[in-house]
Amino acid sequence: MAGSRSMVSRTGRNNQRYGPNGERLVAGVVPLSEDKYYVLLVQSTRRGAWVLPKGGWETDEATAAEAAQREAWEEAGITCRINYDLGKIPEVKEGKVKAEYNFFEATVERQESQWPEMHKRQRMWMTFAQAEAALAERPELLAALRACTMKR
Repeated sequence: MAGSRSMVSRTGRNNQRYGPNGERLVAGVVPLSEDKYYVLLVQSTRRGAWVLPKGGWETDEATAAEAAQREAWEEAGITCRINYDLGKIPEVKEGKVKAEYNFFEATVERQESQWPEMHKRQRMWMTFAQAEAALAERPELLAALRACTMKR
C-alpha cells in the first residue's frame, strides 16, 4: 500500500463490487489511536455528518481489508494497521439491504498533513462517547464502533 498511495481519490462506481442481491459491498475502518482511547472520524461529503472512513470495495482489490486501507488513506490521510475483521454489517433502508459493510478495527500508524480528500473533508479524533453521539443517525457505523475494542 505505501508505495501505491496516490494523491487522487478514486471516483465513480465502474469497478464497484456488488453482492448476490445487488447490495453494494463497502469496506471501512474503525481507526484507533495506539492507546485505543480515541477514534478518528471524517466528515461525509454529502451532509457534513461525521462518519468512519469507508467506501466501495472495488474489483481490482483482492480483499475488503485492502479496500478499507485505501479508503482510510483517501478520506482521512492515514496509514493504518488492520488489527482484525469486525464482521459484516448490513445497511438496511426501507426494509431492503442497500449495502453490506465490512469493517476492520485498525491502529493509525501515520497521519499525513496532505491527503486526497483533504479539501472535501475535516477529520477529528473523538472519545468513544463523542463518536457514539456523532454516529447516532448511522446504525451500521455505530455497530462497527461498538464492536471494536476501543476503551470506553
